[in-house]
Amino acid sequence: MSTSTGARGAVLALLAASQFLVVLNTSIVNVALPVIGDDLGLTPAGLSWVVNAYLIAFGALLLVGGRLADLYGRRRVLLAGLALFTAGSLAAAVPAGAGWLIAARAVQGVGAAVLSPAALAVLLALYAPGAERARALGVWGSVSAAGGAAGVLLSGLLTDAFGWWSIFAVSVPVGLFALAAVARLVAGDARTAGGRLDLAGAVTVTAGLTGVVHGLGGGGAVTVGVGVLLLAGFVLVERRAADPLVPAGLLRTASVGVGNLVMLLLGMVWVGTFFFLPLYQQRVLGYSPLAAGLTQLPLALALMLAPLAAGRLRAPLVPGLLTLAAGLAWLARAPGNGTFLADLLGPSLLVGAGLGLAFVPLTALGVAGVPGERSGVAGGLINTTRQVGGALGLAALASVAGLAPGELSGYHRAFAAAAVISLLAAVIAFTKGRTS
Repeated sequence: MSTSTGARGAVLALLAASQFLVVLNTSIVNVALPVIGDDLGLTPAGLSWVVNAYLIAFGALLLVGGRLADLYGRRRVLLAGLALFTAGSLAAAVPAGAGWLIAARAVQGVGAAVLSPAALAVLLALYAPGAERARALGVWGSVSAAGGAAGVLLSGLLTDAFGWWSIFAVSVPVGLFALAAVARLVAGDARTAGGRLDLAGAVTVTAGLTGVVHGLGGGGAVTVGVGVLLLAGFVLVERRAADPLVPAGLLRTASVGVGNLVMLLLGMVWVGTFFFLPLYQQRVLGYSPLAAGLTQLPLALALMLAPLAAGRLRAPLVPGLLTLAAGLAWLARAPGNGTFLADLLGPSLLVGAGLGLAFVPLTALGVAGVPGERSGVAGGLINTTRQVGGALGLAALASVAGLAPGELSGYHRAFAAAAVISLLAAVIAFTKGRTS
């Protein structure tokens, strides 16, 4: 890429900020959900779609977004994704009803699916494999990982101060600034891959992932079955496509396959934790939205600092996953009359540190050994597994929890199940021997 060496730091900050927005909007609704439900008359099932409309659109279209970046140029696709994401954020801030909000969240998700793999592809083009790329991925991981915790914090602060609409409005000026900065700082680039977009593959994988996630989230076994059939059709389409969406052999690369499998499990835990923790605080402990947001600060700080430390550790992945499991197991024993210092601070620090330590090496594994002309697809794939894992995890953990308002045992079951998933991820990472 032709961006000068002196401008790389500014471009890296811009790319990390763009990814921060993407991750922020996976969790920024969580604390505000009870208020949104009361204002718009949404049932708990309807409220889950305020979260899942974003996650499904994001996760289902990331592969397409990555391929578009390879085909039509990273900068051009990054600009398009930022524009769409910003438009969706503006629409979500308009209090026009439940259907409008859910549709706007889907538009946000589509924009995120386009911009996120393009941003990662720009980063990979800026930094060659080695120490510099590892440090850049550490910054990327630190800033983007903090987006999940910052979403919970900002959700409480903004909802209390201005109302729930403001949690979406806050992304609009940041998105506009990022658009202007990308146009100015990121050099133009030509398409890095030949061929054309595999439309049949794009349609089947998007519809299949949507069907599976929607079915697990309440759509029923028939919807899950249709989704599985469509994903099987996607595999057949890819085998016969001249320019497949996912190149043959990409997942058979040891690092890529293991990285994506473990990232799927990490995504299940990540989204589920940020969904259930603020609900436990508000519905069981009686916290206000502001208090629930402020008490996420230690978790947010741990998430921000741990990825920077991960770049200096030889093998942070398995220790990170074990730390995450320990924090979740601690939360699974949190009492109904718990206090912040005795029952939340410790597990919050462990969960944040564990997520942060695991995120950077998994991102690196997911793109290791992938040629530059396929970096967009590889970046899209690792993000797809995380987001689809998040949607699957939210549906699965909600089913395990069987929550009724204020029912402590449901939260215990959700956190315990998340701890088990984290341990499974650690076992897979350890037995495959891919811990750095």
